[in-house]
Amino acid sequence: MRVVYDELYGDHLLGIPHPESPGRVQAIADFLRRNGRFEDILAPRDATVEEIGRVHEAGYIDLVRAEVSAMRDRAGYLSTGDTAVDERSFAVALRAAGGAVVAMETAMHEHGSAFAIVRPPGHHAEAARGMGFCVFNNVAIAARAAQAQFGARTLIVDFDYHHGNGTQAVSGGGLSYVSAHAFPAYPGTGGSAENYALPGGDAIVNMPLPPHQFGTEPFIALWERLLRVAAERTRPDLLLVSAGFDYVSGDPVGDLGVDVGAAKHLSAAINATAQEFCGGRVAYVLEGGYDVDALSQSVADIIDVHNAGQTQDGGAEGAAIPVTQRELLNRIEGSLS
Repeated sequence: MRVVYDELYGDHLLGIPHPESPGRVQAIADFLRRNGRFEDILAPRDATVEEIGRVHEAGYIDLVRAEVSAMRDRAGYLSTGDTAVDERSFAVALRAAGGAVVAMETAMHEHGSAFAIVRPPGHHAEAARGMGFCVFNNVAIAARAAQAQFGARTLIVDFDYHHGNGTQAVSGGGLSYVSAHAFPAYPGTGGSAENYALPGGDAIVNMPLPPHQFGTEPFIALWERLLRVAAERTRPDLLLVSAGFDYVSGDPVGDLGVDVGAAKHLSAAINATAQEFCGGRVAYVLEGGYDVDALSQSVADIIDVHNAGQTQDGGAEGAAIPVTQRELLNRIEGSLS
């Protein structure tokens, strides 16, 4: 698996007390270095205005540039909502979106896997506003770049604790979205009614979960089935993964009561789906995850799974999925078939 990383990602909110801190990506990089997994590093580039403009309105891009440049030696919030920024945030956000594009391009060219260890994250950012900790929607920008460069149909797989409202909002036209997330946790979207078969074989698939203590086996079993249902409907050329690890038990922002080892089983299922439907093409883009030890271990496990070519299921029993989610799975499967 190729890894995309840049020390520049540590400049956003440097020295500012915030859960989405530079220490997140720095801890991942340090862990990978210590364990011999940081030897095939790809340099990102800045996303172009054209690439960002396929997802975000020009007025919003200009607003971010202007408001960030006005920060000088302080931090504040974008006027669109609750996204913290400082004077380096625009430059870092450009490089984060560009890192996602480089990971996508690598996966497409090499028929393989890549992981973009980027920040700030992106899946809450909508066309005209930043939300949560997100400035630009990195994974959606990469998906539209895949469409523009390769004509690729993309399925975005989002296993972050939080629903990716921004990604869902720009889906369609060759971009599909599948998410399992805590509900009604922030941002309060992605309920059971938000499941749509879109024209052209696209789909929006949402699996709301109880906000806490869902459990490891049901989480793995649910994703193994949900991912297949979504892929069979959408027939993607590429998987892009919104890789958020705040589902892990003990995460200070999320916590679905899921063991850190679940990342191995999620990535095996994702790799199997990529091999079957996408010629092996899959790119992960970092989203949440605020326990840096769990975050680092999860990323390392995903790298190991893809490097080993593992595709076996996690042995989780479908019966472990609670009745509420099992019934919704059946309804989703029926509506998308």
